[in-house]
This record gives sequence, C-alpha cells and structure tokens, in this order.
Amino acid sequence: MLLERTLTTLQTRAECPTRAQELGTLGYLQWLAGLRPGANYLEETQAALRLAQGFEATDPAVAAFCALLRASTDRPLQMLELTLPERKRRGGAKARRRMM
Repeated sequence: MLLERTLTTLQTRAECPTRAQELGTLGYLQWLAGLRPGANYLEETQAALRLAQGFEATDPAVAAFCALLRASTDRPLQMLELTLPERKRRGGAKARRRMM
C-alpha cells in the first residue's frame, strides 16, 4: 500500500523542523497523487489519519503530514500551503547510511 510506504519514508530523521515540514508536505502530495480515481476524499483522509496517528507524537514529519490531512478537511475550505522544498544537496547515499 502506498500510504504505508509514505509513512515509513516520513519516519526518517528530519534534521530540523523545517525539513520535517518539507517531508510532511511531500508525503501529503505523494499520498494525494496515489488516490484512486473516484475515491471518496473524506473517507481516504480518515483512513490515512487512523494509520498515521500512532506515529504522530514521535515523528515530526508524520505530524506535519497529519496536520495537512486535517487542514484539507477543515470547514470552510481554504487553500493549503504546499510549497516544494528548495533544491539542496543533502549528502546522498553517504548521508543516508549515516542516518541508519
């Protein structure tokens, strides 16, 4: 399931709160793009929140993802701030291995 893979990716360590927010935004966009055509958005959002809430307290990027899910269903509807992160070198494979 794409949502489970997205959550696993979001559980990587974020260097700072800004990076956690960027990862949460990217996770939301990935989840949104993976929705089936004709899917009920509110039902899919609730299912994603049920799965992600267990990790929200310990993983800042998952918390940012959950915040975007909740904001997307708030009434009255408002535009979400979904800016892509700046392109930046982060160390590549060597940095990923250090994180493990």
